[in-house]
Amino acid sequence: VDGWVEIAGGEAWLHGVHIPEYTQGTWTNHAPRRKRKLLLHQHEIDRLAGKSGEKGHTVVPLELYFVRGRAKVEIALARGKREYDKRQTLRAKQDEREAQRAMSLRLNR
Repeated sequence: VDGWVEIAGGEAWLHGVHIPEYTQGTWTNHAPRRKRKLLLHQHEIDRLAGKSGEKGHTVVPLELYFVRGRAKVEIALARGKREYDKRQTLRAKQDEREAQRAMSLRLNR
């Protein structure tokens, strides 16, 4: 939910993603929320660094899955919402909430 990719020193690092511990593991288990290095080609890192440097853009993880004991992460370049988009979304949520409240009051009578 709160994960992001940081590009520093020519390397890509995954932050804020919870990868659960191995249940049968011992003291050698990993920390579930530590930062992790992403294995990408240099041209991919350069392209993502250039695009994410623009205002309002960031690299986020979309999907996490396991293949032969390795965690694979699907990442994407994302653009944040504009201020008017946020207001519109809040207004739609509030309208939906009020409609649900009115329906439940009508059904409870």
